[in-house]
Amino acid sequence: HVQLVESGGGSVQAGGSLRLSCAASSYSYTYSTRCMAWFRQALGKEREGVAAIDSDGSTSYADSVKGRFTTSKDNPKNTLYLQMNSLKPEDTAMYYCAAASECPPEWAAMDGADFGYWGQETQVTVS
Repeated sequence: HVQLVESGGGSVQAGGSLRLSCAASSYSYTYSTRCMAWFRQALGKEREGVAAIDSDGSTSYADSVKGRFTTSKDNPKNTLYLQMNSLKPEDTAMYYCAAASECPPEWAAMDGADFGYWGQETQVTVS
């Protein structure tokens, strides 16, 4: 059983920064979490992928956040991070971390339905 616990959301002014964290329970950092990702869902919109990091450390991002967001993993701490800089009002959403056994072969195939484990949501509000 994989447990993901998020933290770090909040409110910030446009241009500001926030860092989200997603801690995986130690026994869950196995095959099921080889791909870790961030998704978000704004009010009235569909959920969308934001960033992903594979077991080899390779990362991929949605075009809307490239150059502003960075995802990383601290393997000894079993923790995933999303550093969000130059935040915009359109980044306002509920953010979720998720885990899967493998990342999609390309960003266009990024689909939350392929991720079996999810953290609780954390709200990010940019004004």
